[in-house]
Amino acid sequence: MRTIDLPAYGSGHSAPLTHVGFRPDGKRLATSSYDGSVIVWDTGDRARPVPLARLRHRRLVNASAWNPVDPEVLATASADKTVAVWRVTEEGRTTLRTVLARHTDDINSVAWLPDGERLICVSEDGRATLWSTADGTFLAEVGSHEAHCMMVSVGPHGLVATVGEDGLVAVSDPDGTTAPATRRYDSSIEGCAWSHSGRLLAVARDDGAVDLLTAGLDVVRTVPVSTSAARAVAWAEDDSAFVVGAYDGGLHWFDVVGTRLHRVEDRRVWPRSVAVAHGVVAAGSFWNGPHLYDLTTARPIAAPEDATHGPNALVQHGDELLVGTDSGLVVAVTADAAATPSVRLIDLTDGPILSLASDGDTLYAGTYSGQVLRHDGHTLTTGAPLGAPVPSLAVHDGTLVAGTYNGEFVLLDPVSLAERERIAAHEGSVKSLAPVDGGFLSAATDRTVRAGGPDARATLWEHGNLVNAVAALGTEAAASASRDHTVKAGRLVRLPDGTWRARDVQTLLGPDESVKCVALLGDADRPVVLAGSYDFGLYAWQVDWHDSAATLASGRLFAEFGQGLSCMLRLTDGTVAVAGWDGRLLLVGLDADGRPAVRRSLHLEELLHTPAATAPAAADATEGRAA
Repeated sequence: MRTIDLPAYGSGHSAPLTHVGFRPDGKRLATSSYDGSVIVWDTGDRARPVPLARLRHRRLVNASAWNPVDPEVLATASADKTVAVWRVTEEGRTTLRTVLARHTDDINSVAWLPDGERLICVSEDGRATLWSTADGTFLAEVGSHEAHCMMVSVGPHGLVATVGEDGLVAVSDPDGTTAPATRRYDSSIEGCAWSHSGRLLAVARDDGAVDLLTAGLDVVRTVPVSTSAARAVAWAEDDSAFVVGAYDGGLHWFDVVGTRLHRVEDRRVWPRSVAVAHGVVAAGSFWNGPHLYDLTTARPIAAPEDATHGPNALVQHGDELLVGTDSGLVVAVTADAAATPSVRLIDLTDGPILSLASDGDTLYAGTYSGQVLRHDGHTLTTGAPLGAPVPSLAVHDGTLVAGTYNGEFVLLDPVSLAERERIAAHEGSVKSLAPVDGGFLSAATDRTVRAGGPDARATLWEHGNLVNAVAALGTEAAASASRDHTVKAGRLVRLPDGTWRARDVQTLLGPDESVKCVALLGDADRPVVLAGSYDFGLYAWQVDWHDSAATLASGRLFAEFGQGLSCMLRLTDGTVAVAGWDGRLLLVGLDADGRPAVRRSLHLEELLHTPAATAPAAADATEGRAA
């Protein structure tokens, strides 16, 4: 297992924050990150959080939990499949106390039982397990989900609540004094939190609502929160209010009877995690540190100092390759692998750009905050919020198509960005769109890859788990990358009635972790498939449509990165641009023997600090706003 290697951004994290956790006294805050570290911040002065200690894992860290009995003990949960238990002194000295035995999959969340000796760990393998932290021994399995178990919360009386992508909410008692209870929802549940009294369990729903449940999982109240999924929830210490982080990019304050108190929108905030202690709300960020707010007024108290620039999207724009980043900057670099690279910056926003599309002289960007931006070189136009993040964009038949986390195609006027129509396209987030003549391909978390126009679409194939990306090679071949650890490739056929079909579909085996991005090189009759994984590897397969067994046996690790790979794009000269979250950019082509070869290697950090890149190109642009 490779160890994350990311460039530093100031004194904080080098990548977005996945989790925030206050120590009960509010004087320490632990932040977890995609950079593989946990930073413990001294929050004694709320307006000036100071990094006190840094703890490291080999892979991204999903969560942490402070011990309820010993304030110097912190547990951290990582995608390296371990849970580490640390001692962090008041002065910031750290000692690794124990590492719980290697789990079978990524650990998503941890929570202590009230005795401060036992720890619950929940994993992407669906299991909730109980461990003794004194000697690192496994004690029991306390729950099981049919899909990824996403979060665990332990109440003051020892009741354990777990939620998962299977829609199951389960309450159990490891000490056996309370009967277990379950409740099933139709869609994924990713967040939960017991109130401090233990009387209510808040459950963050994928449809944007929060349910307040009894310990027996009866519904006390349903609170509508957002147009997109509710992700995380945290209670005020007197249980009078709670704060919700949602995928509309906002933080939402409610009192216990469901009255909305405040809403905070900041494009830098990543609200997949929130925490509350002593009148302060902490939230995750796409920048290098946490956001702090006053619980009563929602007034900002502190914010991170520096942006991070992880690449999320690629598009070719004339003779340039454009890279959309977590900071909201678009980095434009010469796309010709043989030319001396020139660099310019386009400053579109201060939050993550998830998707890019280009049409002539016009650039479009989809953001995490749910807006679409249009930049024509002179004017920046910001569309009205679509109500959910926009991970995919495509231009089709004079219309801009935005694929959203809500599973919709939102059809926009390509000039004004005014909304024309909404179409329920998938039963899950539309992660990727790939234009083809006469239509476009789409990949989604409902496991399907589909083809057609905005309305009439046909399913080409289905994966065993969510699909992260889809790519086309002309109108003749396509490939998709999935969290089921596979890539699928197939030939495309368009029937006389305009319907798309796939034939000769093959499954390509490679990494042992989720496959994030995909592209095709060469000729559609015998293409080379490239795919990038969360295991930091770039893989290549030679596809033989007439011998699927030969394709199954093919595949090799082609290059390694310092973090997971994020996106790929086939350029007009036949090369493929590959980007990793470590900021590395590769241009890959085929050599004389038809094998993939690196033609150029670049790094975003170096491009950002070239003299020509010091002044963002959009700095003097005026901003328009769609009606």
